[in-house]
Amino acid sequence: MRLLAALLLTLAPMPALARQAPAPAQNVAVSPGLQARIDALPGIVNGTGDFEDFFAPAFKAQVPKAQFDQIGQQLKAQFGVATKAEKVTVKSPYAATVQLGFEKGIGTVEIVIDPAAPHRVTGLLLSSIEPRGDTIAKIEAEIRALPGTAAFGIYALGDGVTPVNEVAGTQPMPIGSAFKLWILAEAARQVNAGPRKWSDVATLGPRSLPSGVTQTWPAGSPATLHTLATLMISISDNTATDTLLGALGRDKVDAMVARTGVADPNATLPVLTTLEAFQLKAPANADLAAKWKAAGPDGRRKLLADNRARLTATRLDPSMFGDKPLAPDIEWFASPRDEAAVMNWLRTSGGAQALAILAVNPGTPSAALFDYAGYKGGSEPGVIFMSWLVRTKKGNWYAVTGGWTRKDAAVNERGFALLMNRVLTQVAAR
Repeated sequence: MRLLAALLLTLAPMPALARQAPAPAQNVAVSPGLQARIDALPGIVNGTGDFEDFFAPAFKAQVPKAQFDQIGQQLKAQFGVATKAEKVTVKSPYAATVQLGFEKGIGTVEIVIDPAAPHRVTGLLLSSIEPRGDTIAKIEAEIRALPGTAAFGIYALGDGVTPVNEVAGTQPMPIGSAFKLWILAEAARQVNAGPRKWSDVATLGPRSLPSGVTQTWPAGSPATLHTLATLMISISDNTATDTLLGALGRDKVDAMVARTGVADPNATLPVLTTLEAFQLKAPANADLAAKWKAAGPDGRRKLLADNRARLTATRLDPSMFGDKPLAPDIEWFASPRDEAAVMNWLRTSGGAQALAILAVNPGTPSAALFDYAGYKGGSEPGVIFMSWLVRTKKGNWYAVTGGWTRKDAAVNERGFALLMNRVLTQVAAR
């Protein structure tokens, strides 16, 4: 199972690398070398250009041609072929933002070239792409057409959580690492109530499967609650998550699930650590998984207590989590409306530090369209879920949440992320 970091879940179609473009410059012309690369960009995206000559060696080392071509094929399938650069905003003689036209959309591309001849491209990022004439109705139709179970919602946040647009908004579904929002909320509650401080120190617990950085830290490393929470939310660090859950108390986090308004808290209680979830999904523990699925919350708590040594000592092989769904009933469950309620609790009761932690990784290239953007998502084969808390430039608060799951095959994480980013673009104007 891959509980991906939120950064990965932004899924900007072309990873950028090498260097970041500077801010827009005044009275700077596009250099001939940069103009030539911009002119060649449509062909490169369409797969008809000279990949080897276009990109610098450092870029090609990070993004091989096969990976790049696969991304180009996905874009073509959704938006048609790239046509031309419709607008260029110069940032320096060697960097620009390009509005790249497609048959059915317009993409925003950051491009950076090497100042030295032959001026190969060192950085390229397709930060967003919007269909021409996009509407919420079009997006809803595409979400409804997805195989398996797909749901999303836009929720106005004020005195409560008010659905503005929904597709199956009350449908419980697996949410992957988005369950970590409950842990952040409980950490904030305990700090705000006084028993704890963000500066309190906890000792790093058992190592979970890789997701983040702390699984490689020395055993027993000290870390503040603030550090653990920030790692948990911004890069979805699993070991930090489990340590924080243990420090706060599982019973307290379980209570937070009910407090934030989850319609069916029993579906996901008790809240598993990531390591427990991995262990229960492991083929060697299929007998425990069967008992887990058949039990209610109290029976599950007893199962965890009676098998604590087995669920922490068994060596896990990460390769068991391939590209197909594995034990999809062993999960954390919530609906889009449930997740919006968690975001609203954080907005109204979490406090400034919780909101700052949530915004470390906004999870979208469209973050600049908002006054505030906080995010947590999660994924594994067959599951993707994405949750945002945003405040528009007009000062209106919204939660934008949604997910897609299949029990028979993997889901297209990049495609769903693009759909949800299109939703955010529509919300930004409200």
